[in-house]
Amino acid sequence: MTLASSRLLRHEICIEQLKKTGAEIIDFEGVMFFVKYRIGKIGIVYLYHRGTDNTYLLERVKPYSMLINQYRQEEEVVTAITNDIDQFRNAANSKNFPDFLSIDQDFTKLVRYFEDLYLYYNIDKEDLTLMKEEIKKVVDLILDIKNRSKRVYYKTEPKSFK
Repeated sequence: MTLASSRLLRHEICIEQLKKTGAEIIDFEGVMFFVKYRIGKIGIVYLYHRGTDNTYLLERVKPYSMLINQYRQEEEVVTAITNDIDQFRNAANSKNFPDFLSIDQDFTKLVRYFEDLYLYYNIDKEDLTLMKEEIKKVVDLILDIKNRSKRVYYKTEPKSFK
């Protein structure tokens, strides 16, 4: 069996694993894949594609955009997606879930606003300093809230609180 056909077979097995978790898969010529889930009224969509170096770049595109990671093997993509979906299914049990999604979408917009600001305008150093101070306050608030909140998910560790 050639390396290409072995890799294709492994990927087909991975696609079947995702389908067993409830995913709908849209395949664009075996290079780019949309993986769609529905949790209640919320659609969750992932996009991953195989690069020329045979690595896989995984992004969550709905309900908000987030780069997840780059992986060397298809199985790692499956694990990342199934863990993420498990976390969303758990979070969807919270009565605050719609508010979390709304705040996260606001953060996503904020990143775009900031990018437009520095790409289109000449910003004073004082304004950049002010923005850094305000961002630090938001980060500190998030960490304070984390420290006083009960943890409810233990299957994986948070990626940002290390």
